[in-house]
Amino acid sequence: MRKLIALLVISLVLAATTTVALGEELSGLEIMTKVDENGYFPTAYSRAKMIIRARNREMVKEMEMWSEGDTRSGLVTFLNPGDRGSKYLKIEDELWMFFPHADDLVKISGHMLRQGMMGSDFSYSDALEADKLTELYTFTVVDEEEIDGRPTYVIEAEALPGAEVSYAKRKGWIDQERFVPLREELYAVSGKLLKVSTTKKVEYINGRYIPTEVVMEDQLKRNSSTTMILTHIEVGVEIPEGLLSLRSLMR
Repeated sequence: MRKLIALLVISLVLAATTTVALGEELSGLEIMTKVDENGYFPTAYSRAKMIIRARNREMVKEMEMWSEGDTRSGLVTFLNPGDRGSKYLKIEDELWMFFPHADDLVKISGHMLRQGMMGSDFSYSDALEADKLTELYTFTVVDEEEIDGRPTYVIEAEALPGAEVSYAKRKGWIDQERFVPLREELYAVSGKLLKVSTTKKVEYINGRYIPTEVVMEDQLKRNSSTTMILTHIEVGVEIPEGLLSLRSLMR
């Protein structure tokens, strides 16, 4: 559950629909390739709601998103009154933010990438990780378990040497029928658990299963969680010319 925003950000992680023949054994790489292949859309438009809970407070943010797979670009515009007009623009490996009240354009880099996006449990670096996981990690199937009555493959992933990733290790529970990640644990190099992502709802949309409600919990914060709810998605849309550019970000 990565990718905007790559996420869905980004993501919300979009998952495979292919089922596996009874008795067929798949390797960790084959399983994650199915997830990766179906997490790609040439273009997409979506709307989402982000519910941030921290220290007995709750904030609700609404947004719309445009994304283009070939250029690994995306634009997120916030629609809720408190943040209306704030925008994020991702162009390949760069992330920019525009604050309308200050008429200010900021490049998110360095230590800022580890901070929570708009106060959420999703970091800015989470939004940048749009590469296929199969290009960044090695995978091992370590077990099979059930989550809410659904059989899953339990897969451990370790970053490839030299790969630029936010999490050195991952552990995922992948639905064996729908190839949707139902749970994911994200770890630091030291082995410390940093975040836990849980899929709460999956819907069949545009010929595939898509997680439409995902909860991210930052394990370094007390009583903190962010729920991302995908309320609308269209794929194969025509993106307005020039929309995914720095010039349009300040309009």
